[in-house]
Amino acid sequence: MSRFNIMDYAPIGIMFLIAAGFAASQLLVTQLIGPRKRTATKLMPYECGKDPVGGARDKFSVKFYTVAVIFLLFDIEVLFMVPFAVSFKSLLSQQQVTGTPYGTIAFIEILVFIATLVVGLVYVWRKGVFDWGLQARAEAREEAKEMARQRRQRPSERKIAA
Repeated sequence: MSRFNIMDYAPIGIMFLIAAGFAASQLLVTQLIGPRKRTATKLMPYECGKDPVGGARDKFSVKFYTVAVIFLLFDIEVLFMVPFAVSFKSLLSQQQVTGTPYGTIAFIEILVFIATLVVGLVYVWRKGVFDWGLQARAEAREEAKEMARQRRQRPSERKIAA
């Protein structure tokens, strides 16, 4: 059994120090030489492709959730494909040694997996899930107009309208 030596962990410590130094230096440099012009638009929060109009409790379009689920789907696809790619060469070599077609079976399975994902991608693309263009901008404009109308109303009119 080998003895514990702190110097075996020195490269990991150096890596963390360099990463922390890089992060701190980037924050410092942007504060020192970055532009200081603060406008109302720059200070507004930004929400995933939708203009931040309205309250925090407003309903969001189902497209936000659909895109999130699709992102998770393709993220998990990568999680399945990386181990396959790592072990595929050993499956092929095992196929040559034992004569069992593990490599061929695995290759067919991953092709079916990728084909299923491509069909799903084409389906959501055709449904217009990724089309954020004009419709989202029009919705944001209408929400902004409604908010501006509500702000212009006098407090007494707001109570009557509510």
